[in-house]
Amino acid sequence: MDKLDVSQKILQANDTHAIRNRRLLAGKKLLCYNLISSPGSGKTTLLVQTINQLKGRLRLGVIEGDIQTDIDAERIRATQAPAIQINTDGACHLSAAQVLDALGKLPLDELDGVFIENVGNLVCPGSFDLGEQGKIVVLSVAEGDDKPAKYPAIFAQAKAVLINKMDYLQAGVQDDFDVDKAIKDARRLNKQAEVFCVSAKTGEGFDAWCDWLVEQKGKL
Repeated sequence: MDKLDVSQKILQANDTHAIRNRRLLAGKKLLCYNLISSPGSGKTTLLVQTINQLKGRLRLGVIEGDIQTDIDAERIRATQAPAIQINTDGACHLSAAQVLDALGKLPLDELDGVFIENVGNLVCPGSFDLGEQGKIVVLSVAEGDDKPAKYPAIFAQAKAVLINKMDYLQAGVQDDFDVDKAIKDARRLNKQAEVFCVSAKTGEGFDAWCDWLVEQKGKL
């Protein structure tokens, strides 16, 4: 059996669990997005801000994927939102089977949506369907405006792109990130993707982002 055969079998097994996840989420009319980014982009801070901004509008739960520790899950739980930690022990992505197990531990009947915070990586997570309704890519200005060009596959799949840490630009901490270029490159790959420029630290841009999430929930 060659490497290609093994990879195909892994993906096929994953897709079987993804179908189960999709059916479960659809049956309960739950919003579900797979949050993907490089390490340090601010995914967890963004989720904390999102949960707090949406209180009274959407009830969110979170599945946290990390190689080790439950630090991020504890930050989510501090908002009073439920969070399930998955430690991959070295794997660079979450699998649909892991997500299915985590969904069974969340109080789904008390939620309007679930965010899956994937392992920090712009490559591996894009190959694995988790049963989500879409992938959300987070790009921080500290990473550079060339990420859509360097990692086209994940940006081409994105339902939305969040350009985070806009406060860095305003404070002069980061002055070589070309927002227009990043947006242009992302939209060249994916004309349908929504783009939001935000600061998870200050809350800038979150009104539009949160309104979009509520709108997506209303379409289920």
